[in-house]
Amino acid sequence: MTEREKMISGELYDPGDSGLENDRNVCKELCYKFNGLPFSRRGEGKEFIKKLFGKIKGDFCITAPFWCDYGYNIEIGEDFYVNHNCVILDCAPVKFGDNVLIGPNCGFYTAAHPIKPEERRTGMEFAKPIIVGDDVWFGGGVQVMPGVTIGRGSVIGAGSVVTKDIPEGVIAAGNPCRVIRKI
Repeated sequence: MTEREKMISGELYDPGDSGLENDRNVCKELCYKFNGLPFSRRGEGKEFIKKLFGKIKGDFCITAPFWCDYGYNIEIGEDFYVNHNCVILDCAPVKFGDNVLIGPNCGFYTAAHPIKPEERRTGMEFAKPIIVGDDVWFGGGVQVMPGVTIGRGSVIGAGSVVTKDIPEGVIAAGNPCRVIRKI
C-alpha cells in the first residue's frame, strides 16, 4: 500500500514520502497562482480550482486567499461559497454538500498526530475525513477538526471549534461546539 493510499484510508502514513511531497508541491503552486490573481480576473481562478479539487458538482465561488494540502481529496456540491482565508488540510476526504456557505477565516483539518510523544517524534501522522451536508452555513472563524460530520441544514456559529459530529437542522456554536437549539 502506498503512503497516499494509507493517508486517504486513515492509517498512519509518512507525510515526508516523496510522492506526497510532490502532490503537495503541485497543489501549493496552483493555490499560489489562484491567490495571486487580481480580483478582476477571479473568473480565471475557477480553472485553478477545477485542476485542484477531486470533484466539483456545480457552480462555486472561492475568494482568495485559499490554501489546501492536496486538493484531490476535496469534493464540493452545487452553489458552494467560500469567503477569504479558508484552509482545508485534505489529507483525508473533505466532502461538502450543495448550498454550503463558509465565512472568512475558516479551517477544515483532517490531519492528526499520535497522542504519545514517542510516536509523534517518528513524524508519522493519520487523517480522518470531514463530511458536510447540504445547506450548511459556517460563520467566520470556524475550525472543524478531523473526523467530524455536520448534518444537513445546520448553522455553525462564528468562532466555533467543531470537535464532534453535529446533527442536521440545528444551530451549534462554541468551543467546543455544541448544539444550541433546533432550527
